[in-house]
Amino acid sequence: MLRFFVIILLVVGFDQASKLWILQNFELYDSTVIIPGLFNLTFLRNTGAAFGMFAGHPSWWRQLFFIGVAVVALVVILVFQRKLGRQNSLYTISLAFIGGGAVGNLIDRIRYGSVVDFLDVYIGRHHWPAFNVADSAITVGVCLFLLTQFQEERQAKREKASLKE
Repeated sequence: MLRFFVIILLVVGFDQASKLWILQNFELYDSTVIIPGLFNLTFLRNTGAAFGMFAGHPSWWRQLFFIGVAVVALVVILVFQRKLGRQNSLYTISLAFIGGGAVGNLIDRIRYGSVVDFLDVYIGRHHWPAFNVADSAITVGVCLFLLTQFQEERQAKREKASLKE
């Protein structure tokens, strides 16, 4: 469990530090090209969920909904950690990334009423919706969780097949 909480703290720390840097150095909608034709730092605020979902709903409703979802998600992550973390340390890492990302975005919602986004990936004029370190941690955590699960299922099938031989 110590590794789990240390990773969460690292993710939250890096996420919040990067957002603080953006808030101190950019005005809303400011953009700086980092890799022409591929990547900018662009300060945006997301009042919705992923890809701006629910952005048009009343502010009080969004806040209540997103804080509630984050709290439920964190409880589920803790339950999964207690169950799966002992099986495979990759579960601990993946769940900590997901939890750290959830906490990072939850802090933004509580402090600002929106999430600070600034990573702007694009090809030509086609932009992926802007995101942040917390979003990246959640994505990496989910991918690692699914890969770990797939790997364990393959291993269990191999063990079952070898017992039949």
